[in-house]
Amino acid sequence: MLRLLLLLLLLPLAAFAQPTDTRQLLPVPTQVSWGKASLAPKALLKPQLDGPEDAQLRAAVTRTLDRLRRNGTAATTALPLQIRYGKLGRMEQFDEERYSLRVTPNGVTIDAPTSLGVLRALATLEQLPQGDAKRSYLPEVEIQDQPRFPWRGLLLDPARHFLPVSVIKRNLDAMAAVKLNVLHWHLTDDQGFRIESKVLPKLHQVGGANGYYTQEQVREVLQYAQARGIRVVPEFDVPGHATAWLAAYPELASNDSTYGVSPRWGVLNIAMDPTKESTYELLDKLFAEMTALFPDPYFHIGGDENDGRQWRRNPRIAQYMRQQGMVKRDGSVDKHALQTAFNRRVLTMLTKYQKRMVGWDEILGPGLPPDAVIQSWRGKKGLYEAAKAGHQAILSNGYYIDLYLTAASHYAPDPVPADAPLTDEEKKRILGGEATMWSEFADSVIYDSRTWPRAAAVAERLWSEATVTNVPDMYRRLGAISAQLEGLGLQHRRAPEQLLGMMAAGHDVAPLRTLAHALEPVKEYKRHFQGFKYTTQTPLNRLVDAAPAESEVVRQFGATLDSLLSYPRALTTQLPHTPETRRQLARLRTQLKQWQQNDALVQPLLQANPSLREYAPLSTQLTVVSTLMLQRLEQLEKGKPASAEWLAAAQKQLEQAQKPAGQTELPLAEVVRKAITR
Repeated sequence: MLRLLLLLLLLPLAAFAQPTDTRQLLPVPTQVSWGKASLAPKALLKPQLDGPEDAQLRAAVTRTLDRLRRNGTAATTALPLQIRYGKLGRMEQFDEERYSLRVTPNGVTIDAPTSLGVLRALATLEQLPQGDAKRSYLPEVEIQDQPRFPWRGLLLDPARHFLPVSVIKRNLDAMAAVKLNVLHWHLTDDQGFRIESKVLPKLHQVGGANGYYTQEQVREVLQYAQARGIRVVPEFDVPGHATAWLAAYPELASNDSTYGVSPRWGVLNIAMDPTKESTYELLDKLFAEMTALFPDPYFHIGGDENDGRQWRRNPRIAQYMRQQGMVKRDGSVDKHALQTAFNRRVLTMLTKYQKRMVGWDEILGPGLPPDAVIQSWRGKKGLYEAAKAGHQAILSNGYYIDLYLTAASHYAPDPVPADAPLTDEEKKRILGGEATMWSEFADSVIYDSRTWPRAAAVAERLWSEATVTNVPDMYRRLGAISAQLEGLGLQHRRAPEQLLGMMAAGHDVAPLRTLAHALEPVKEYKRHFQGFKYTTQTPLNRLVDAAPAESEVVRQFGATLDSLLSYPRALTTQLPHTPETRRQLARLRTQLKQWQQNDALVQPLLQANPSLREYAPLSTQLTVVSTLMLQRLEQLEKGKPASAEWLAAAQKQLEQAQKPAGQTELPLAEVVRKAITR
C-alpha cells in the first residue's frame, strides 16, 4: 500500500509532462518532466533496495553505479538511490516493465512493480548524465514510463558466421541499454548448426565444425541475458534452410543426394522429408533436449523460404501428397499443405514440452492452430492476416538492418499504425517487433558495426509512443547512444577503424578514412550480384566492410544542405545573408573541400594496394560530385540561376557517380542530385 501511495503522489507531477525535451534519452519515455536543479556532480549514490532479495538485481545496480562514476570527480557527498519494487519480474509476463524514476538534488528514487521495471529504470538513469568527462551531473527529472509493445527483439545470426560468446554478451549489453528484451538466437541454417547436442552429436560435430556453443556456454548466455532482463528465444530452422542438418543425418533428406554443410549463400531450397516418421522421431529427440535447455516459453522453428521443389520432384513424396488430398484446384500437388501438416506435427511436439511455437510468416495458412505465433518478414499483410486468424504476431518487415538501409527507414514502420485494418482485439495480438541482423556479410569482427547504432532506432519504435516520430531528433539522440554503447564495449566504431588501419598498412589512414566514411555498402542483397563471389570462407576485410552501413558524415551534410535550401525562395533568388546561412555555407564548403581534395591524397594508396584499387573510381567521383556542389552553392549565394547546359552536364556526371564499385556506392551523389533538381 505504501508503494501505491508513493506512485500516486508522483503521478500529478508527471501528468502534464510531454516528451518534447528528450535530451539524449532513447527510447523516449512515456512521460518526462524536467526540473531546473540537478544532483551535485560530486555526489555518491548509495543504493537502498526495498523488495525481494535478488543477487542479479544488486549486480545490475552496481554496474549502473560503476558506469555513472566513470565520469566526474571524486565523490564528497553520499545521497540515496532508493529502489522500491514489489516482486521479482518474470520475463514471460508481458506487463512488468513499467517504472517511475525521480531525480532531485537530494537523490534518486525508482519505483516499479517488479525487478524488470527497475532494470529499465537503471537503463534510463545511465542515459541521464550531463556535462563532460571532467564534471558530470544528473539533471532533475520526473519520469513515468512503460513499453508500448511487450516483444522488442533483436535477431542475432551465428549460423552463417559464428559469433563467439563475447560478441553475444556485448550485444546483450547493448540491447539492455536501449530496452530491447528478446534475443532471437538463430542457431541453425544451411551454413551451420551452432549448438551442442548430446543426443544427436553429429549435428554440431558436422554442422558446427567451424564453431558451435557448448551447452555450458548456452547456460552462460542465458544467465547473462536474464540478469539484464532479456529473454532468449532459440531458432532451429525446419524444414528448409536445413542443409547442415542433412550433412549430419542424410536420412532427413527429401532425395537421395548427400550433402555437406553449404559454403554458399542464398536460398538453396533443400528441405527435410516430412513424409517419413523417422524425420519426426529425430526432431522429437532434439526438441526434447533443447526445450529443456532453453527456459523461455517461446521456441522458433523457422519455416521460411521452402519452395517445395524437392517435394514436388520426388515421386514418392508427390504420391504421398496426392493420397493425403494435398492437391490444388489445377491438379498439382500443394507443397504448402504438406508444410502445414509438418508444422502441425512440430507444434504437437513443442506443446508436449510446454512451448509456444513461433515461425516465419510462410507457416501461416488454413489448418494451422492459433497457438502458433507468426513472425512477419515479407510485409504487413501476413502480420494482419495472422492477427485476424487468432495468432499472436511479430513484425520484422521494415526492421531488416542487414539491408544497409538508413536508421530513418527502420524508424518509420509501426507494428500497429493508426490505420491498421484490425479490431482492438486483433491489435492486442500484435506482440511487437524484431530487428533482424543476418550475417552473410557480417562476421564476428564487424557484426557490431552492422547492427549498431541503427538497431536502437527500432528499439525506440517498439518502446515509445506512436507519436514519437521526429526523425532529426532521433538522429541527434542516436549519436549520444552510439557513444554510450562504445563505452559498454561495443566494437561498432573500433572494428572499422582497425580494418582501415590494416588496409593503410603504415601509411596515413586519414585519407582512406575520409573516403570510407563517404561510402556505404550497396543496399539490400545486391552484394550477391555484383561480380564478387562470396562464400562462408570469404574474408570480410575489404573497404566495403569498413564503410558504415549509413554514412553519418553524408547524412549530416544532407541535413545541413536541406536546412539551407529550406529558406523561402532559396532556389529562385539569392540566399539570404544571415548569420545562420553563413554558418551553414561555411560548414558545407569545409566538408566539400575536404572531399574534393581527398582524391589526390588517397589515390596513391588505392593504386598501390590491389584490394583497394577497385574503389579508385568512387574516390574520383567524390571529387567530381563535391566540385558540382561547390559550384551550385556559389550560384545560390550569388543568386545566379544554373544554366540549362550546366544542369544537363551535372546530371550526366551524377548518373556516373551513382554507379557502384567494390560493392559500395556514393550516397553523396543522391544528396547532390536532389539538391540540384529540386
